[in-house]
Amino acid sequence: MTPYPAHRLAVAPMMDWTDRWCRLFHRRLSARTLLYTEMVTAPAVIHGDRARLLGFSPEEQPVALQLGGSDPAELAAAARIGADFGYGEINLNVGCPSDRVQSGRFGACLMQEPALVADCVAAMRAAVPATVPVTVKCRLGVDDQDPETALDALADAVLAAGADALWVHARKAWLKGLSPKENRDIPPLDYDRVVRLKARLPHVFVGINGGIADLDTAEALLARGLDGVMIGRAAYHDPSILAAADRRLYGAPGPDADLFQVVEAMRAPIAAHLAAGGRLGHVTRHMLGLFQGRPGARAWRRILTEGAVRPGAGLEVLDQALAALTSRTQPTAA
Repeated sequence: MTPYPAHRLAVAPMMDWTDRWCRLFHRRLSARTLLYTEMVTAPAVIHGDRARLLGFSPEEQPVALQLGGSDPAELAAAARIGADFGYGEINLNVGCPSDRVQSGRFGACLMQEPALVADCVAAMRAAVPATVPVTVKCRLGVDDQDPETALDALADAVLAAGADALWVHARKAWLKGLSPKENRDIPPLDYDRVVRLKARLPHVFVGINGGIADLDTAEALLARGLDGVMIGRAAYHDPSILAAADRRLYGAPGPDADLFQVVEAMRAPIAAHLAAGGRLGHVTRHMLGLFQGRPGARAWRRILTEGAVRPGAGLEVLDQALAALTSRTQPTAA
């Protein structure tokens, strides 16, 4: 088994959100946090526009590619392509509850087929260099499964097949009766179940996901023996969470990321994207929550939201949004 890096914090893969611009922005906030792509299906990787689907900047590293699928041969081919692109980890999605995923026989419904998941992992493991970890992100179980037996069965199967780490969303998924959105909130969280899994597998990296909204919660879960914490929507809606991650979770020296400097650091990639024919909103939509809870945050969001959709919108929109913030955050003269 490849020694898995000490990823104490990760940003979860999120469809329509964790694209290359989101990841580049998040990397400006934290140098250490593990970042994930959106889930990409194995057939799309094999047959689709790879530059669009898989392209990323080396600055994003460490970054992992999440694949969806249930055909071992397809997943092996897609994993090999991902490794050739330079991804530092290949992850198999065994947690997404959407209808489209179920109809394709992948995602959370695979919790019911641990032997098949093991075959997929074994094929992926054989297809990529030993230096590239192959990992699994799963749920506690689905529908009427008992999480005590379902999670152990899945974990034991994939670890025997060569998986290097497990990331567990600490909820069951209800494939019958709940929408994908409801599956992110309604099934109760059970952090204790993931802690028990880690206690049973002391030499395996076990990370936890689900409902984690701040670094205080992350630190508390790490203190219970878990190896890593994965934050999802909270890190997207309030990216400033990541600004203190390197210091608090990794013990990195130096000050936390300065939010204004983070914005300045995005100018060059935004300018390059605009010069290549891209739109301002492709990047700035991920930055709307950066100043959440701070004076001027509403004006920042409004100016970016309204300005980025205008034809020919450029860096002047960013300047206008920053001006609205700084006018509210600079101390007034006596």
